[in-house]
Amino acid sequence: MNTNQPTLSQVDLDRVVEMAWEDRTPFDAIETQFGLSEQQVIEIMRHEMKASSFKMWRARVQGRKTKHAAKSPAFEEGSDPRFRSKSQRSITLNKLSKR
Repeated sequence: MNTNQPTLSQVDLDRVVEMAWEDRTPFDAIETQFGLSEQQVIEIMRHEMKASSFKMWRARVQGRKTKHAAKSPAFEEGSDPRFRSKSQRSITLNKLSKR
């Protein structure tokens, strides 16, 4: 791994891998929370995962809009930066609305 990246505890390292594996977590969120660039996250994933899992993950996230906040429509300027699915139902008075 690159020597110029922050030293992470095993708990933080596991969280970085978990966040990187999630499709909706952008690399920018990982950078904000842990100070790791996209390239550093890729190096961590390469080191922490089996080769076949890394290749599958890399193919899945390469160019993916949701992993790059600048490309994602959910992160347009002036919008709420938190993800919310259009199919997510709203909660009213602490009760889920019924169909």
